[in-house]
Amino acid sequence: MALSMQTPVCLVDNGPDGHMRVQQEALQILEQIQQPVVVVAVVGLYRTGKSYLMNRLAGKHTGFALGSTIESKTKGVWMWCVPHPSKPGHTLVLLDTEGLGDVEKGDEKHDTWIFCLAVLLSSSLVYNSMGTIDNTALEKLQYVTELTEHIKVKSSGYDQTTELMRVFPSFVWTVRDFTLELILNDKPITADQYLENALKLKPGHSAKILRHNQVRQGLRDFFAERRCFVFERPADTKNMRRMEELTDADLDSDFVEAAKQFCSHIFSSTKPKTMRGGLGVTGRMLGSLAETYVKAIRSGQVPCLDSAVESLALIQNGRAVTEALEFYEKEMERWVRLPTETQEALSEIHAAAEKQAVSIFISGSFNDQEHKHQLELMRSVQERYEEWCRCNALESRRVCRGVLSRVFAGLDEAVVGGSYMRPGGYDTYRSDLEKATQLYRAAEGTGLLREEVLTDYLMEKSAVGENILAADRSLTEAQQRMEAEKMKREEAEQQQRLLEDYKHIQEQAIQDQQRSNQENLRQMEAKMEEQRQRAKEELERAVSAKLKEHQESLEEGFKERARLMQEEVDKLKQEQQEQEPPQGSSWLDTTADVLETGGMAATFVPGWGLAGIGSMVVGKALRWLKK
Repeated sequence: MALSMQTPVCLVDNGPDGHMRVQQEALQILEQIQQPVVVVAVVGLYRTGKSYLMNRLAGKHTGFALGSTIESKTKGVWMWCVPHPSKPGHTLVLLDTEGLGDVEKGDEKHDTWIFCLAVLLSSSLVYNSMGTIDNTALEKLQYVTELTEHIKVKSSGYDQTTELMRVFPSFVWTVRDFTLELILNDKPITADQYLENALKLKPGHSAKILRHNQVRQGLRDFFAERRCFVFERPADTKNMRRMEELTDADLDSDFVEAAKQFCSHIFSSTKPKTMRGGLGVTGRMLGSLAETYVKAIRSGQVPCLDSAVESLALIQNGRAVTEALEFYEKEMERWVRLPTETQEALSEIHAAAEKQAVSIFISGSFNDQEHKHQLELMRSVQERYEEWCRCNALESRRVCRGVLSRVFAGLDEAVVGGSYMRPGGYDTYRSDLEKATQLYRAAEGTGLLREEVLTDYLMEKSAVGENILAADRSLTEAQQRMEAEKMKREEAEQQQRLLEDYKHIQEQAIQDQQRSNQENLRQMEAKMEEQRQRAKEELERAVSAKLKEHQESLEEGFKERARLMQEEVDKLKQEQQEQEPPQGSSWLDTTADVLETGGMAATFVPGWGLAGIGSMVVGKALRWLKK
């Protein structure tokens, strides 16, 4: 179930030392969100109506502070988590950032870091401005030109803009109080075309032209997906001061329609937050990312995407194993009542608990290189299952011996008292033995080792029966031979019954391990396929953007830029080819190999040791059970 907050909370603010810090209350909220998150962050100059857009996305009239004065209301980064309205199983995380360019604050470096955090944490970045998209508006977005200085893909070496483009969010420019007609060269254009026309570069190399192109080139280089929405003034000046009190009926109809289109686009087009390579991010991972980035900023370092991935993997994978194991153990304790009547009964509970435990691990793990942590989980679950099987066997033996002691008590007393050592005593002994055996087998709750305990008892009493038979003078020698042969046949039948039980237990153990491998493979493959598809989309998005940029550069007369774009396209296409799996192979083959090389190809015989998959030797089963 998705977590739904009633009001926003502060995610990042400045501490008493003047440095950024992440608020624990926000981290505790994100910690509860184990779903994928769709993160929308809004940035822009202060007092431009950013918070209103966030409230619309949250489906509320109030929440993020709007304010009605020239004072900037939002400080730091505020967060609001709500169930995603159109993506079941996802949480929508809205981030409202401190207004940029606040004259009272006068800290451009702080503004730059706020902008960078919004870029790093979001899957869709909304830039909000007033009036028109002109040179003045673009100059106020100078933070884009500093992104390569403040964000690194790798911890060493030079980062190319293409690498940043692949992981940066989509970019949405919202223009408020827009009064122009969307017409270009006497033809109507869309808001998207309006934005792209404003981002055209000018030819030349003068300082003025370079300044003109700087932000435009940054937006084109870093953001593969760009959209634009224009909003007319929502109400008159008097009503603008009480926007939180107004309903849609009180607002300009064109403004309301534009707001609906904007929200619809964000809901349908913004993808879940991912890291480089298509690695999906949950709410708790987003909290760890925020801590990682803010820690880097506080220490004067440049946030590094690859380092963040490593840090996140270190935090998440160990915790995912621990939580999965804790769940498995709690489920076993909740449902298992020892001794179980059959091995299948214990196996069914184990299978259900393990399936859910694997699911918990899969959803909580992050970039589990070579599936080391999943293999660790598999081994740990198997060890705990073996322990449950061992305890099940011990409890079954204990209960069976108690029942056996009770139902055979009369027979044992008669043997000790010599009651059967008389003519006709053997028939009486055999009759009493059969009745006690039937009572023993009819007892409930004895578990899977009923026949083993009975066999041990009957073997102990074998010599007793032979002595009673030999002492019974009412039987002829021929009758005694017949009874002795019958006794041996029954002993052989009992041994066969026991061996069949052992064989059945071993076969069930093999089935358990095979099912465990298959379940782990199935869930692992599903996650890998999702990740592969996201990585593929990430590459395709970059290729498409670079091809478009190549074409536009040619049309605008920037031949050198077009050549560079083509080189980037060629590199990306080469990477696409390298990422495609070889013909005839499948992700299942790959992950199966991982499991086998990880040492999970052998089959555990629960509670009694380890044997190869093909080993069905009954004698070994006997020795395992005796351990």
